[in-house]
Amino acid sequence: DSSLLLQSTHNVTVNARNSNGEVTGRLNVGPKMVEFHSQQFQINSKDGKPLFTVDENEVVIGTDKLRVTGPEGALFEHSVETPLVKAEAFKQLRLESPTRSLSMDAPRGIHIKAQAGNIEALSQMDIKLHSSDGVLLLDAETVRLPKLPEGARGGSGISQGLYEICVCPDGKLYLSVAGVGSTCQEYSRVCQ
Repeated sequence: DSSLLLQSTHNVTVNARNSNGEVTGRLNVGPKMVEFHSQQFQINSKDGKPLFTVDENEVVIGTDKLRVTGPEGALFEHSVETPLVKAEAFKQLRLESPTRSLSMDAPRGIHIKAQAGNIEALSQMDIKLHSSDGVLLLDAETVRLPKLPEGARGGSGISQGLYEICVCPDGKLYLSVAGVGSTCQEYSRVCQ
């Protein structure tokens, strides 16, 4: 029931050997680094649950929560697969790719929800919403397009390059060359 103290002015090396005397595992504690050589490295909790496991193929973290406390967050060289990405309470969650694109792929859809605030999509270039086999649904009390250009009096819509956004009874949108009055028709052939 007493501690074993191993002390050295350079390093301490502990070797594990098999029945043939070959080294199968090595722990080297030096003044600047701790090295471990083996097929697998594992840290267990008091009750024997694996908390951290490393082998040639993967690193497994068995705790309920992984916390990365560095100011720059977590850096991943390649892809990340996870069922949940969550920020600490009252902190922002930010997914960022400073020099390339950010991609989220899911075969059954991606759901983004803000329960007590706004969702913003900001881009220096275009923002494209594309559905290859479905509809784009804007379900809101008000849909605003505040920066649409307004025509000048007297000119025709064709000469000014202006169009009116028309809505069919089923919700489909189409463009119509702008005129003095509305050029939208409830029973336009576009709506059929």
